[in-house]
Amino acid sequence: MTARLTKLLKPLTIVAAVGLPAGFAVAETLTVAQQAVADEKAVFATVESISVVPARVRIGGTVVQLNVREGDRVARGQAIASVGDDKLVLQMKSLDAQIEALQAQANQAQIDFTRTEGLVERGTLPRVKLDEARTALNVAENGLRARMAERAVVNQQLSEGQVLAPSDGRVLKKLVTVGSVVLPGDPIVTVAQQDFKLRLRVPERHARFLKAGDRVRVDGAELGDGSSKSGIIDLVYPQIEEGRVIADARVEGLGEYFVGDRLRVWVSGGARPALVIPASYVKTRFGVDYVQLAQAGRTIDVPVQRGRELPLPSMADGVEILSGVRAGDQLVRP
Repeated sequence: MTARLTKLLKPLTIVAAVGLPAGFAVAETLTVAQQAVADEKAVFATVESISVVPARVRIGGTVVQLNVREGDRVARGQAIASVGDDKLVLQMKSLDAQIEALQAQANQAQIDFTRTEGLVERGTLPRVKLDEARTALNVAENGLRARMAERAVVNQQLSEGQVLAPSDGRVLKKLVTVGSVVLPGDPIVTVAQQDFKLRLRVPERHARFLKAGDRVRVDGAELGDGSSKSGIIDLVYPQIEEGRVIADARVEGLGEYFVGDRLRVWVSGGARPALVIPASYVKTRFGVDYVQLAQAGRTIDVPVQRGRELPLPSMADGVEILSGVRAGDQLVRP
């Protein structure tokens, strides 16, 4: 009877020593410890294209056709405008007339050479006449080829009146209208490549903490889709402008339309100690956050001030605790 009563009272004795209900006898505990976390600073960044290039005209003349407007997407080599030059058309007509005249001369020279060749073979004319006829034929043919080459040059100039898109992207600005007079090299439109980046402007006091390969974070509210996005800094410019360090970061999903959009971005401003615990150790009642603290063989609810979420490699659901606990405290998972 005594041995049986001892077996029944043994688990109750263990529970009473710990000071926990029976359901919490094997509850998970956590020792609060300080950890070094990145001290993030909010800076402004603008969405910019990797490069903005102008589509230039190769000949002078008048813009007779414009196929794009601001915001249109273009592909590399796409014709976006046409430039016409009346002088080139007149020059083409002049060369066509000259070519017809030279073609007639070449035909006549060929007939004269054939006739002279037959007379020389019969001994009617001396051989020197044959040489003269051959020379006249060569001169006529070479003159015809020269005019045809000039016509090809003018034709190429006419074809260069087509203004082509220099790269894939989106038209940012239209600089001319139909009827505008342009010179060789004048820009028609500016095209932004469809590869956007974030250009950060960080105060110089944080420059020593900024380096290529650092991660940046963009709030979902800034992007409009509700989900935060992260990126990586790939270039830090060595020149400080107006007290700010310029850096470029690549972030996926920046959008495909607006260039120059301003976003708030969080960057690392060094490291600081913080108390980080898993979010599952925090419970909320009536709008107040509590943790269960193991103290003197029992658990008590301690109100805490929750900070922002701090995911760590060893703690995916980490949350910073600003006050209410200290390093070394033993927490019990609710």
